[in-house]
Amino acid sequence: MNQVSPPLVHQRVLFEDGLALDCGAVVAPLAVAYRTYGKLNAAKSNAVLICHALTGDQYVAEIHPLTGKPGWWESMVGPGKPIDTDRYFVVCANVLGGCMGSSGPPEEMADAEGRPAGRPWGVDFPSVTIRDMVRAQKRLVDHLGIARLMAVVGGSMGGMQVLEWAATYPDMVVAAAPIATATNHSAQNIAFNEVGRAAIQGDPDWKGGAYWEDGRIPARGLSVARMVAHITYLSEQALTRKFGRKLRGANALTFLEDVFEVESYLRHQGSTFVRRFDANSYLTITRAMDFFDMAAEHGGDVAAAFRGTETRFLVVSFSSDWLFPTEESRALVRALNAAAANVSFVEIATDKGHDAFLLDEPVFHRALGGFLRGAAAKAGV
Repeated sequence: MNQVSPPLVHQRVLFEDGLALDCGAVVAPLAVAYRTYGKLNAAKSNAVLICHALTGDQYVAEIHPLTGKPGWWESMVGPGKPIDTDRYFVVCANVLGGCMGSSGPPEEMADAEGRPAGRPWGVDFPSVTIRDMVRAQKRLVDHLGIARLMAVVGGSMGGMQVLEWAATYPDMVVAAAPIATATNHSAQNIAFNEVGRAAIQGDPDWKGGAYWEDGRIPARGLSVARMVAHITYLSEQALTRKFGRKLRGANALTFLEDVFEVESYLRHQGSTFVRRFDANSYLTITRAMDFFDMAAEHGGDVAAAFRGTETRFLVVSFSSDWLFPTEESRALVRALNAAAANVSFVEIATDKGHDAFLLDEPVFHRALGGFLRGAAAKAGV
């Protein structure tokens, strides 16, 4: 039996009045789980908000409490690193709809009077949008007493949040770095997400999303969803370089017993993922990514979202990223240019695919570090 992991206690703030969502529902109370690194200066002008990707969370630069592994962006965040915690006050919140302490499907549902109902939201958690996630982060930033963010930074789904921050709260964002992202999800990306959702919902332990009732999780389906998604994060060149057609523990195929190394790798990715992520959260967050469409939110014109903005932008793409290809970043840059925004663009040559923003890419690190130093100068840090 695949058991639900015991709950963790996360650093978080509770907003009793809740949050009204784009779908018309209200999540009350609203919980926002977060972590901070570095010190907020006296002028409160050195804050950098990091927005995490689909399967990330708030544990950016420390040992993860569930996996025991280093934080997902430790190569980027820390003393003397591009996001320098000796200089900047870094904040990262678990997204609304997530499963690491913020309001989401695994959290307890409240009754009409706001009292805990004694069961998780599960599939009753309302649909959320990227803009809803940003509104929840805004509540946290206000709570921390920060009137203006020196920078908002994020990759993939985090990049979507960066764009929404710059569009919804332009006066609060000195600089924005959307990385390996786009202004909407392509039909191909929606299709991959639907395969993952179908795998979860087809698992016998899914139980209509009420798997928590007997302590089970739809582990097989969630594992397949992760495997499918993980393929999209890599490039063919990276898979060939790392695995090729190598066999694991054999010199010849026997068709039944032997496994290609790439198969073993994907199975490992799937099995470790189910121990740290909630299936209902996966459905909620992938839907939020699919819903995201900046043009649709602004009369069919992405440029309209940024017209008149004083925010500085750094748009970053990676040459082998086929999940969010460079052309989508170029389209964003064209829209920012049409809005007369201050924008820089860099395409990083790499064979590491979409996940390159999480890996050791010195050119990317230098570009983002230099951009943040410029933002710090503008903010008077």
